[in-house]
Amino acid sequence: MVTILVAMLVFGVIIALHEFGHFAVAKLCGIKVNQFAIGMGPVIFKKQKGETEYSLRLFPIGGFCAMEGEDSGSHDPRAFNNKAVWQRMLVVLAGPIMNLILGFFLILFTTLLYGDVITLQIADFTKDEAGQSTSSSEASGLQIGDEILYMDGMRIFTDTDLSYKLQNTESDTMTLVVRRDGEKITLDNVKFYNTATQGRQDFYVHAEKLTVFNLISYSFFDTISTARLIWISLRDLVTGKYGFHDLSGPVGIIGTIGEAASYGETFKQHLTSVLSLSSFISVNVGIFNLLPIPALDGARFAFLLVEAIRRKSISPEREGMVHFVGMALLFLVMIAVTFQDIFNLANK
Repeated sequence: MVTILVAMLVFGVIIALHEFGHFAVAKLCGIKVNQFAIGMGPVIFKKQKGETEYSLRLFPIGGFCAMEGEDSGSHDPRAFNNKAVWQRMLVVLAGPIMNLILGFFLILFTTLLYGDVITLQIADFTKDEAGQSTSSSEASGLQIGDEILYMDGMRIFTDTDLSYKLQNTESDTMTLVVRRDGEKITLDNVKFYNTATQGRQDFYVHAEKLTVFNLISYSFFDTISTARLIWISLRDLVTGKYGFHDLSGPVGIIGTIGEAASYGETFKQHLTSVLSLSSFISVNVGIFNLLPIPALDGARFAFLLVEAIRRKSISPEREGMVHFVGMALLFLVMIAVTFQDIFNLANK
């Protein structure tokens, strides 16, 4: 029960900060906000403060920031539709950007808890009990001290990219670009294989002591790596590499966070596990909302971009109808995914 409550809290915070991003920038731009809600469904608590009604709702699977003139025309000079295009763009982008910022700070805090920064420089290779190398990558030409820069053309920013390539590359060999003694060197046909464990992890990398610079640098680039992997996953979903059964909704996400909260034996292990997964989810929410899908922030931004190019506003009613249809379809998908999540949880 405790892990589920922790999971619901984490998911709620991620959504709340997303909506707060819209809310804060809307207020800064002088836009009238009618409602600000955390959660969906029946109201648990609400309070009117000034022009805005604040509410907490039963289901922690979303939230909203309802602005005057957002989906319909309004003559109020403080309405969303009457503000400059650049101001509306800032409001729309504020939610996803808030999620990316949250992801950055969660990665930063998780790295602080670990106490060091993982680098991409080879420290050693795997060996058997007799001290003999079991590393195929060493036999392929990789050397201690090499810093991995590219794998099969993909820029490797952090160990997140490194793990992804090792786990998701189907070919037996890869082309690497490494930095060796200050020079970039290309290594062809590098095979990652531990002959003792029959796994791909056949090397170790250096870990650096924390400094302000490498902490911020690592957190920044790992946020980029996480965001890029989400785009890659979305591409794989569209191309059919992943199917509907691979999707997960709020129920599945909360279940996964709950599992992460119970991982390990110490409080520190529980905390780092939850923070690590939470950073991924937060970045995921930010990237997903940037997609040009009706009802999502990305589609709203696309409409504003068209308006900026045409120098003519699009009818709020027409745009609102597009977003309404998109929202309805998203809800249908969410319902289907939720049933799948519940079925999967019941059969564990």
